[in-house]
Amino acid sequence: MAHVVFTQQLRRFIETPELDVDAASLRGALDAVFAAHPRLRGYVLDEQGHLRPNVVAFVDGVRSDDRVALADALRPDSRIHVMQALSGG
Repeated sequence: MAHVVFTQQLRRFIETPELDVDAASLRGALDAVFAAHPRLRGYVLDEQGHLRPNVVAFVDGVRSDDRVALADALRPDSRIHVMQALSGG
C-alpha cells in the first residue's frame, strides 16, 4: 500500500494523519485520504480538484508536475509527501 505523509506546515491548520492507501495514482491516493478526512481536501485541492498553488506533492521523492489530473502512477510501496510550497526572500 502507498504511504501518504503530510508535512508539519499543514498540521498548523488541520489534523494530517499518515495513511496507507490502496491506490494506483496520486489522485486515487489523495481521494482515499479525503474520504477518511474530508476537511483536509480544501487545504490541498482547489474548487476544481487541482493542487492548490501553494501545495506540492512528491511521489517517491520526485515532484509531481501534474497539478490537474494528479495521474502520477504509484507502486504498492510508494511514498507520497504533500507539503505547502515555501516562498519568500
